[in-house]
Amino acid sequence: MQARGLVWLGTRTPKFDDTVRFVRDTLGLRMEHEEPDFVVLRLPNGDIVEVFGPGERDHEHFTTGPVVGFLVDDVREAREELEGAGITFIGPVHEAGDGGSWSHFTGPDGNVYEITAPHPQ
Repeated sequence: MQARGLVWLGTRTPKFDDTVRFVRDTLGLRMEHEEPDFVVLRLPNGDIVEVFGPGERDHEHFTTGPVVGFLVDDVREAREELEGAGITFIGPVHEAGDGGSWSHFTGPDGNVYEITAPHPQ
């Protein structure tokens, strides 16, 4: 396995509205999707930032601060290698309808991280 970049960042915050304004208005990211307690924003290079508010229930395991996603070629293969190295994963490999996939794990420092493979181009 070889991490090829940082392509995703997610953060859970009780200051949802303030954080969204900061990422959108101050940092200048483009809003792609918005719903209560969840937004998706995109950087000019295509990388994604997701902000989760206190009412969002699918990412309650994001308790250690921002979570970064490491780009890998194959999430399932990378997960097997990381598990072989003693890394503990949180839940299954998730598959998106567009062919992308991701899986969250706890690093040796106790923080939550992600490995992700984007949808095929």
